[in-house]
Amino acid sequence: MAPVVESVSSSPEHTFSKPVRPRIRLLAGLGVEGDAHLGTTVKHRSRVAADPTRPNLRQVHLIHAELLEEVALAGFEVAPGQMGENITTRGLDLLGLSRGTVLGLGRARVQITGLRNPCAQIDGFSQGLLRQMVYRDERGELVRRAGVMGVVLEGGVVEPGTAVQVWEPEGAHLPLERV
Repeated sequence: MAPVVESVSSSPEHTFSKPVRPRIRLLAGLGVEGDAHLGTTVKHRSRVAADPTRPNLRQVHLIHAELLEEVALAGFEVAPGQMGENITTRGLDLLGLSRGTVLGLGRARVQITGLRNPCAQIDGFSQGLLRQMVYRDERGELVRRAGVMGVVLEGGVVEPGTAVQVWEPEGAHLPLERV
């Protein structure tokens, strides 16, 4: 199955979940039009408190629908947008991408900057869900699964059904790290 956008969401307020929309508009260098995280500098409250001048590497949040289905098997009901993502994809292992990968979403282009760092707000949404999103593997290494973050290189409208193209960067695979 070719990768596709399954759902899109945005919220003008800093809320944990974002309402599903019929479409969103990505703005180059800024993020999702009308979303609380739109801008060239950090918008996440804790990051603003630490240093409001840092670049916004979290303009767009993406989660793959297969993750939502996997946590459903563990007893958690999570619909698109409820984890705060802007774009829910299907048919693409977002967590396995290399840092710097560019996703084509119709005319829009998003460069993957890293992993979302899951926080305790996830348990506020559904008690115990945080353990599904971040845990230590058998080697003791931290595994983060709450999606990936990116910056908008080229703007455009994204809606359900939009095909997703993937352009991996040249050279060695660069594992995604927390941003």
